[in-house]
Amino acid sequence: MPLKFVVAPDSFKESCTALEACQAMAAGIRRVFPDAEIVEVPMADGGEGTTQALVDATAGRIIEKEVTGPLGDPVVADLGILGDGQTAVIEMASASGIHLVTKEDRNPLITSTYGTGQLIKECLDMGIQNIILGIGGSATNDGGSGMARALGIRFIDANGNDIPEGGGHLDQLDQIDLSDVHPGLAACEIAIASDVSNPLYGEHGASAVFGPQKGATPEMVQKLDKNLQHYDQIIQRDVHKNVGQIPGSGAAGGLGAGLLAFTNSHLETGIDLVIEYTGLKDKLQGADYCLTGEGQIDFQTKFGKTPYGIMKTAKAVDPNIKVVAIAGSIGENIETLYEEGFDGVFGTIPKASDLQTLLQHGKENIQRTTESICRLIK
Repeated sequence: MPLKFVVAPDSFKESCTALEACQAMAAGIRRVFPDAEIVEVPMADGGEGTTQALVDATAGRIIEKEVTGPLGDPVVADLGILGDGQTAVIEMASASGIHLVTKEDRNPLITSTYGTGQLIKECLDMGIQNIILGIGGSATNDGGSGMARALGIRFIDANGNDIPEGGGHLDQLDQIDLSDVHPGLAACEIAIASDVSNPLYGEHGASAVFGPQKGATPEMVQKLDKNLQHYDQIIQRDVHKNVGQIPGSGAAGGLGAGLLAFTNSHLETGIDLVIEYTGLKDKLQGADYCLTGEGQIDFQTKFGKTPYGIMKTAKAVDPNIKVVAIAGSIGENIETLYEEGFDGVFGTIPKASDLQTLLQHGKENIQRTTESICRLIK
């Protein structure tokens, strides 16, 4: 019987997408085992590349949509529709990400998640009732209030006016008005992909932990944290939900809290969501080998990174499946990964070279390394 290989890598950042990494691994396998059964499953962990990986894995499509960026200027964001036509996938960073704001312009007092809300609204307008929403890499600290505005929710001050956008104005919030909320929101279920367990406010909250990298000074952090605490109190009174101290509510500058407060949503780890929607467990049935990988692998890989999730899933399906990880760079203390269950960890770098050259030749290096592994297997 021919061997069965499941190849399930994440992207190799700045070098190749998860799909391209799959194709390179498959080509390496075929050089040695031309009759092997090869199942390609592009993977991601809920962060950058999740939309592309899930669209590729399910034969879906990507729609480009012009939305409002974090500082109010128009940006083009991606919206993925999976192969079932019933499920959408959104990376909030595509609309509201920190990469969309220059270092000089970063200001979490005024940045908004409005564009992310526009992507959700687009899904609702299409009649979609299942959304996977990855919420890493934000430029925002507005508690998801911008997202909610795009869905028809109003944030009103004591004079009956809408407060300005951004986390710096939430102290003016006097009332949340849900009367004009999008009619499709009630029937939509949102799975929030996040690996962050921070609460909305406090010493481990959104502002204190993530605010500085978004441009917040110590004074701004203090103001933002106080504002989010006030925001949480108004949510409790007007929306009748207590979300502020839920682990993960502080993700993406409090977008986690906003989603939990205003939508039908639940938090999940990103890799678990991707494993579920790609049907990886079923595809691993009967496999002899599983090849995974990403740009860098080190001891931190065991803290929820894609290759670790793949390995755990494969071993749960069948402890006899050999799981091999391939990486562009091998970091410190990888021996701990063998203790966790990996059967092999291989680097792809063929010789000393500058980073740019290595990134350009990522696919061929993955293919050659995979071929070498297969020759050892043979």
